[in-house]
Amino acid sequence: MSSPRGSRAQKMRLPTFTQKGLLEVPSPTEKDWSKDDEGDYVFKDPDQELDSLPQPYRMINKLVNLLFDRSWGVIEERDALREAELSRIQPTIYPPVFESKLKKMPNCMAICQDYVFIGGAKGFSVHYLYNAKRISVWDKLKVDVTSIWATDLGSEILIAPVDEMGIVRLFYFYKDGLFLIKAINEVDDTSKQTTCVKMEISPGGDFAAFLLQGAGDIWLDVYKLPKESWLKEIEHPQLALNPKKKVRQPQLNTLDPVPSDILEMDINIYFKGEVKLSLPVHILKIKPPKPVTGTTFKSPLEVFAKIEDCYGLGSGQNHFIKDSQWEQQAAIFNATYKKYLDGEWEEEPLSMATFHFLLPSCITAMPMEVKSPSGVACVLGIHWTGHHNFFLYSLNRTLKDKVDPEGVWPCAAPIAVSQLSDCCSYLVLACEDGVLTLWDLAEGFPLGVVALPEGCFCLSIHFLKHFLVHKGRSVYAGGAVRSQVACVVLCTDASLQLVTAKGTHGPTLSVLVERPVKHLDEAICAVAPVPALPGMVLTFSKNGSVHLLDVAKPQVVCAFAPPRPHRLAAPWKPVFVVSLHHPYFLLRGDPPLATESTDEASDIQNSVFYFYFDAYPLLENTSRNCTTSQTDLADDVAFPQVLSLEKRCESFLQKRFQKLESKVKEKEHWARLRRYSLLLQRENAKK
Repeated sequence: MSSPRGSRAQKMRLPTFTQKGLLEVPSPTEKDWSKDDEGDYVFKDPDQELDSLPQPYRMINKLVNLLFDRSWGVIEERDALREAELSRIQPTIYPPVFESKLKKMPNCMAICQDYVFIGGAKGFSVHYLYNAKRISVWDKLKVDVTSIWATDLGSEILIAPVDEMGIVRLFYFYKDGLFLIKAINEVDDTSKQTTCVKMEISPGGDFAAFLLQGAGDIWLDVYKLPKESWLKEIEHPQLALNPKKKVRQPQLNTLDPVPSDILEMDINIYFKGEVKLSLPVHILKIKPPKPVTGTTFKSPLEVFAKIEDCYGLGSGQNHFIKDSQWEQQAAIFNATYKKYLDGEWEEEPLSMATFHFLLPSCITAMPMEVKSPSGVACVLGIHWTGHHNFFLYSLNRTLKDKVDPEGVWPCAAPIAVSQLSDCCSYLVLACEDGVLTLWDLAEGFPLGVVALPEGCFCLSIHFLKHFLVHKGRSVYAGGAVRSQVACVVLCTDASLQLVTAKGTHGPTLSVLVERPVKHLDEAICAVAPVPALPGMVLTFSKNGSVHLLDVAKPQVVCAFAPPRPHRLAAPWKPVFVVSLHHPYFLLRGDPPLATESTDEASDIQNSVFYFYFDAYPLLENTSRNCTTSQTDLADDVAFPQVLSLEKRCESFLQKRFQKLESKVKEKEHWARLRRYSLLLQRENAKK
């Protein structure tokens, strides 16, 4: 065994000359020195001294040298990393403003209005956002809640928790009272139980869609929610269908008592389990598109006769391609890519779906007789994994109606990721080849197509509320801004890209965070926009760090961290939530690893940390003065796009008039100069 770089000790040894025979003290005078002393010396390699050692000492010496070289290399590498770390500018780290201690591990969180909904063991709890006081609990499950949604219905809130069994339930939260509406997919026969894989609630809570899986099949169920009836039924409750049944007064739900020294329970809060609310109406069931097979039509006329109207064109279901043509195409494909197709084929998983509720617009084709109120979703957009098409389904139908898409948007490659903005005006479709298509649904035209760098593929898309850089800081423009969008794209290589588009100028792509090369633990795992701070996003890294990134500069503004010894047990999948309307950000802090006995470990309390952006010096001015008026922007020539068309025309004409006035003044000035020059010529002629 030997070191590839050689022993560091051996490198320091130089060849030496060794004298033959006995050594003598030389004469002090140079003339007495021997002239033929070169023959008395021999060249000797220092390695030969080691080789002369008997075994196993030679092998031991080589192993020691190899260990020394490798240890020295590790020390040099660590020193270089330490010097690079010290030379880097570390951002300011802010602690949370307060801590909410919980007895059970919080698995998920959601914020709506002034409330925080935390799902955990056997149910979920409701807390106030500003002081973390718990006000209501529902813990009637035998399993944990793994995810939770909360949708603002105005003065009410619709809550949808999903447990470990995949059962989703709908709750109605009104005036601090909690009402159970229905368990969507709960059945008595466990062998027929389905699991909810994904869900989505429309803005305003008029519709809800649940992606269900069971018995080797997957489908999407869409429900219409009677929220107007819920409000009437709560204000005028009918507690029992049987008039002889004694009505039980609503009581405080105290199944999970809260210590008074930690949290205080409001005695006016209760769980109303006896109130009967109207059930959601099942209106649509969508299954994955069938694989395209050979046609059964004998002529193209039969194909056109099958198509009743223009809806559904592009889905590939009604065509005139025969089985022989498909077989011929498959044979050509297999012959061309035979070397890549050899081997065992894994069973393809069930096709998953991504779906969005779209508001009425000129880009979503609807039947003429269908009229949807403004602000209410009327179309469901959906795409399935491995498919090129984005399907549009009308929500104005019943379960008996034929399930055919009203529109089909084909893409050049299978759609991998899609995202709808919070205002439902913009849609991004990201294909598996790294190409992103941006749509302005409100105006009815595409904003453009942009391709990610080579080797980058889209992992997630996050819309930013449109902001402007005014006087060196990012602000929101007062009033509506049309056809201007910005979104952050997290790529599979952990790089962060910013995509912006404005009108007909086409989208632009810029890099916010490069792909980590030296510090792999700094790879970004999750991204969350911060609506309270214009142009800011939170980034979560593998090493557990949480940074606030300003996308306009771009640079890290500050960092957030729970107090020690708390940590992020799974930094690649952090449990957090950001408020859409308040400057708050909540993060679950995991307790330190239990090294004591199991009894002491069970007493460890879990914590949710509250970060209030206005409490931090670097952010207080940003969050409080995040919106500027149209008047301030109108005075700045750098922002003509914030003005309406009439204001732009008026500003343009005023500038033209100012130029005309300046030209008139220039003519008068030149006329005066001409008269003065003529006067000087006359005076010179008299002389």
